[in-house]
Amino acid sequence: MGRAFEYRKEKKFKRWGAMAKAFTRIGKEIAISVKLGGPNPESNARLRQAIINAKGANMPKTNVEAAIKKASSKDTTNYEEVTYEGYGPHGVAIVVDTQTDNTTRTVANLRTIFNKLNGAMGTQGSVEYMFQKKAVFKFPKGNHNIEELEFELIDHGLSELQSDEETIIAYADFVDFGKLAKALEEKGIEVTESTYDKIPDFYKEGLTDEQAEEVIKLIDRLEEDDDVSLVFHNMK
Repeated sequence: MGRAFEYRKEKKFKRWGAMAKAFTRIGKEIAISVKLGGPNPESNARLRQAIINAKGANMPKTNVEAAIKKASSKDTTNYEEVTYEGYGPHGVAIVVDTQTDNTTRTVANLRTIFNKLNGAMGTQGSVEYMFQKKAVFKFPKGNHNIEELEFELIDHGLSELQSDEETIIAYADFVDFGKLAKALEEKGIEVTESTYDKIPDFYKEGLTDEQAEEVIKLIDRLEEDDDVSLVFHNMK
């Protein structure tokens, strides 16, 4: 069937793998949200956002309902949100956010990955202070007037608005996540994804292509770990 078929097959498997990873992460987010605020999305804003993300990721409604039901049962798995920090090759700062039911397993796995790929785990606070945590909301551009929308949302925590031909991305300081989410909801804006970003105060520059590839290899491997939800770095 040739190389073209093999290439398409590889791309398809990667896409399926990414989808499975997204569904797993959203499932954990639902479990954490239900544990913190109950199973009713009407009164649980975090769960509401998790359901929005599930819809944006094309997660079947039956999967979402099953995740909520499972999270509401007495024998549900308890997940913790834990952040780990370290350095990749060539001094690139890396922050790894996890959702885990076994921190001993998670830290052991992450340390192995860092060590094998020329990085090093750091202590708490060694790296994360270099990053600013931002709330991020994505929604269709539609007929929105960007300037008017920016003016309307600035009193609700908006710090920046970006757009391309199809999508608008709204940023806020993470402490204003709920405030901006509520404002978008009240305006009838259908958010397709709500998440957060950790933006570095400065970037590590001057890496060669080969050096950058070393860092990317480490980041990719970290992202493959089942307990890892998001990975952030300061490589330019």
